Amino acid sequence: MITRLSVVGLLFAAGLVAGLALSGRADDNIIELDSTPAPVAVDDQATAVAPVAAPASGGPDFTRVAAQTVKAVTNISSVQVVRRNASPFANDPFFQYFFGDQGEMFGRGRAESSLGSGVVISPDGLVVTNNHVLGDDVAEVTVTVGTQRDVRAKIIGVDSWTDLALLKIDATNLPVIPWGDSSKLKVAEWVLAVGNPFSLNQTVTLGIVSALGRANVGITAYEDFIQTDAAINPGNSGGALINSRGELIGINTAIFSQSGGYQGIGFAVPSNLVRRVVKDLSEFGRVRRGSIGLVEVMPLNSRLADELRAPRADGVVVNQMARASAAYRAGLQPGDVILSVNGQAIVDPSQFMRVIADSAIGSTVRVEILREGERSTLRIPVEAQQDRRQRRR
Repeated sequence: MITRLSVVGLLFAAGLVAGLALSGRADDNIIELDSTPAPVAVDDQATAVAPVAAPASGGPDFTRVAAQTVKAVTNISSVQVVRRNASPFANDPFFQYFFGDQGEMFGRGRAESSLGSGVVISPDGLVVTNNHVLGDDVAEVTVTVGTQRDVRAKIIGVDSWTDLALLKIDATNLPVIPWGDSSKLKVAEWVLAVGNPFSLNQTVTLGIVSALGRANVGITAYEDFIQTDAAINPGNSGGALINSRGELIGINTAIFSQSGGYQGIGFAVPSNLVRRVVKDLSEFGRVRRGSIGLVEVMPLNSRLADELRAPRADGVVVNQMARASAAYRAGLQPGDVILSVNGQAIVDPSQFMRVIADSAIGSTVRVEILREGERSTLRIPVEAQQDRRQRRR
C-alpha cells in the first residue's frame, strides 16, 4: 500500500514537486534542460514556567505546564463557500470543451465548515493557526476563547508556503504562551501537543521530538518541520507544541498516516519560523521572500552526475527556467549543477528553495555551479517573490 500524507482537519497536501518554482509568477518563455530525465518577531508577552522535573514515580510531570498553557489554545471554526457545478451536463465532454471546469453560470454555492485549533500569541487578540484550517473563499471565522466564548475573527494574512495564518479577535487580557527558541530543540526532548482533536477542546498529549528539520515530505512548499510522536489527530491543526518549560516551540500542522488518524508521526512548524511569518503578516499582510525568478531544480543522481560530468552526486540540477528570470540574466543555464549558495552546500531541491527564499530582497547570492565539468561562481540579484495566493487585510 502506498503511504499517503493525511493533513489534519482538511487532508491538506501542498505537494513539493521535484522541480521547485522559486517565484509565484508564471512565464511563458521557458527554457529546459535538453536531456530531461524523470524529475526525481513579535515581542514575548509571558514568562516561561520552571522546567519539568521528574517525579519520584520516574515519568515527567507536565501538570504545571499544561495548566498554564491550555487556556491559550483556542478552537477555530471557519465557513467557506464551495461552488459546485449543478449542471446535468457537467460530465459531458462537449460541455467541458466549451465551459471547462468552471461552468460558473451553472454553479451553485454551498457553505462548508471546518474545525481546527489556534494559539493566542498576544493579550490583545492575535491568534496563529494553519492556513488549511481556514480554507479558501472564507466567509466567516470564529474563535472560541475562555469559557466557550465565540468571537468573530478578522484574517490579517495567510502564508500558503508554510501553511500558517494570522487572525485578530476583539479581546483583551487573553492568556498567552511565551515563545520558545526552536533552534535549541533536541531529538528525544519531551513535548506536549495541545489542541482540539475531533472537537474535544483543550486536549493534551505527550511525546518526544522524533526528528528536526524534516523536509521533502510533500506537505508545504517551504518545509522545515519538527517531527513528533505526540498524538496529533484531525482538529489538532493549528494547535500548540510546547516544551518542558511551557514555551511555544511549534504549531502542529500535519500527520503522516495510512488511516487518516494518529500513527505516531506528526509535524509542526518550528516557532522561530512561525515568529518570522507572523511578523511579516502583522506588518505587511504577506510574507516577503527572496526570489531569483522561475528556476526549477531536481535532485542530482548518479546517472545524471555521469551525464553532466559531475564527480559526485552532490547538489541539484537546473531542469528549466524562465529567460526573464534574474538567474538566467546572471548566467545560470539548464543543465547546470548547483553546488552551493553563499558557501552553504546544497543537498536537495527543498533546501535550495529555502536558502533562496530566506535571502534578503535586494541582496546578491553567490551560486557555485558545475558546468561541463568546470566550476564557476555566479552572482545573482535577489528580487521580491511574487505570490498571488496571499490574502491581504
